[in-house]
Amino acid sequence: MTDVTRTKHGRPVHHWRRDLVELAALFTAVAVADGVANLIGHGPDGTALLMISAVVLVATAAFHTWWARHHGHAPPADHTGARPLPDGRGAGPSEDTSADPEAIAGVTTLWRMRTTVKDAPGSLAVLCAALAEHQVDILSLQTHPLAEGTVDEFLLRAPGELAAADMTRAVSLAGGTETWIERADAHDLVDAPTRVLGLATRTALDAAELPLALRQLLGRCTIRSLPARSPGSGRAEEGTPVEGALEDTVMRLRAPEGGVITVERPYLPFTPTEFARARALVELDARLGPRIPRNQDVLTLPEGNAISVRRADAADVEAAKAMHERCSPRTLSMRYHGPVGDADRYLNHLLSPRFGRTLAVQTASGRVVGLGHLLWDGDETEIALLVEDDWQRRGIGAELLGRLVAMAVEAGCDSVYAVTQASNTGMVAAMRGLGLPLDYQIEEGTLVITARLDTTPVSSGLPHDEEQRGERAVRD
Repeated sequence: MTDVTRTKHGRPVHHWRRDLVELAALFTAVAVADGVANLIGHGPDGTALLMISAVVLVATAAFHTWWARHHGHAPPADHTGARPLPDGRGAGPSEDTSADPEAIAGVTTLWRMRTTVKDAPGSLAVLCAALAEHQVDILSLQTHPLAEGTVDEFLLRAPGELAAADMTRAVSLAGGTETWIERADAHDLVDAPTRVLGLATRTALDAAELPLALRQLLGRCTIRSLPARSPGSGRAEEGTPVEGALEDTVMRLRAPEGGVITVERPYLPFTPTEFARARALVELDARLGPRIPRNQDVLTLPEGNAISVRRADAADVEAAKAMHERCSPRTLSMRYHGPVGDADRYLNHLLSPRFGRTLAVQTASGRVVGLGHLLWDGDETEIALLVEDDWQRRGIGAELLGRLVAMAVEAGCDSVYAVTQASNTGMVAAMRGLGLPLDYQIEEGTLVITARLDTTPVSSGLPHDEEQRGERAVRD
C-alpha cells in the first residue's frame, strides 16, 4: 500500500521526502535536456544524432505496442480500480476449487455405514484416516462392543461423485470387515440419545406406538406380535426367556400381555446394544400398562346429526360386538371375507393397540356405529373399515379412511392397502376419494387396493361441530 492511499482522518497523507525526490528528479531532467541540446546544437553530427534518436523512439514504441497485444492477459480495470470477476461472481474471498472436491462436485450425499473393526488401539484411527483421504466427513459415530471386535456405525457426508463401492473398498483396506452401507436422510442427523428419548415419549403416550418405535429404532425390519399359547395363561412362546433372546438377525422380546414380539432384519445382524435398547422400550410399555389417547373430535353429518370420532381399544369389544349384531350379513361378509359367525373372534385382535390403531365412531348416545383399523402387518400396513348399515353413505367411511391414512403418513408408512370384494363399490369410491396414487389387484373376486402415500392425504370430509372445536384432538 503506497503513501498516497493511506489516509488519516479521511484525508490522503503526503510526506516531505516524496516532494524532495520529485524536485530532485525535475532538476536532473532539466540538466540532461540542456546537455543534449548543447551536444546537438554545437556538435558536428548533431542532425544525424537527432534523426537516430527519433528512429529509436519510434521503434521502441512499436515494440511496446506489439508486446502488449500478444502477452497482455489481464482485463482492463474499471473506473473504481477493481478487476471484474469472471462468470458474474461478486466480490469476496477467492475460492480454490482445485483444493476442494465438494466445490467441484457441487453436492454431497449422506450415508449410514456399519463395519466391524478389531478391538485394538489405533484401529479406529486408521479407518477414519482412510475415509478422510476420500474427503468423507464423519458426522456421528456409535460403537457397539462385541465379544470380539467392535461394530462402528457412522453417519457420513461424502462428495456426490464418490460411490458406495469406493467407500467400502477403502474401509476394507483399512481393516473393516462385514461392511454395510446405505443412503441416509436428514432424520438420521438426530443423535442416538435424542432419538431414543423421543421414541420412549411416544411409547409412553400411546401403547400402539411400540411397534412403530421399534421399527424407527432398528431401521427396516419386520415386526410380528405372537399371542400367548392359551388365552389368559400369560405363557410366551416356548424357548423365549423373560429377558428375551437375540439370534443374529432375529430378536424375541416378551410382550407385556404375555405373548412374544419378534423382530427380524435379514440384511443386517442386530448388536447387543440394539437389543438392549429395544428391550428397554418394551419394558417401559409393560410398566405403563394399556393406554390410548382419550380425546375425541365432534363432527356434524350432512343431515345435521353430531357424531364423535375417538381412539378405541380392548375396552370397546362389547360395544363392537353389539354393532356386529346390528349389521347385515352382507356388510359383515364384505368386511371379514369369511363366515359371518366368526366376525366376533377377530375383535380382540383388531382392538388391541399392539397390532395397530383403531378409530371408533359413536353417536351422541354413546353407541358405536363405525370402526376403522390401521393394522401393522409385518412391514406393511393394512386399512379396514366397518360402518353399520343404517349409517352408511353419510361420509363416515371416507372420514375414517382419511384419518387412518393421515396416521399412516405420520407413522412413516410408504403405502397402505385395503382388502375387499370387487363388488364393494363404497370402499373403492372411498379409496379413490383420497386423491392418492392407487394400484389394483384382483384375484378370485378379492380386490386389493394399495395407496402410495406420496402426497398429503385428505384428512377430513365432515365439518367439525363449532361448539366442540376447542376440544378437537390430535388424530393419533
